[in-house]
Amino acid sequence: MGTGRRHRLGWRARRAIRAATLLDRVVDSQLPLVTGLPEASRRHSADYLAELVMLAQAYRHYAAGWIDRRELDRRGRAAVARLDQLRRERPSASPEQLTEQD
Repeated sequence: MGTGRRHRLGWRARRAIRAATLLDRVVDSQLPLVTGLPEASRRHSADYLAELVMLAQAYRHYAAGWIDRRELDRRGRAAVARLDQLRRERPSASPEQLTEQD
């Protein structure tokens, strides 16, 4: 039962929420660009953005106290490794497939 008081977040939780919000903004700004890409690039970009969404969710879970710093670090390292893998697997675009977004 609530007392009407708001739970004050610590500075680490506030910083985690800011990080999640920043990631959300990155994803939101890139979504409209994805639709104009060729199919292979669209799928690849969607995978990249999905990884950012999952990382933002990990920051929210940390801020809520559902995971600890060690788990947030593990998820962050896994996300960076997956993003690096996606970067290396980037579909090659032939010259006729290049768009302004490429």
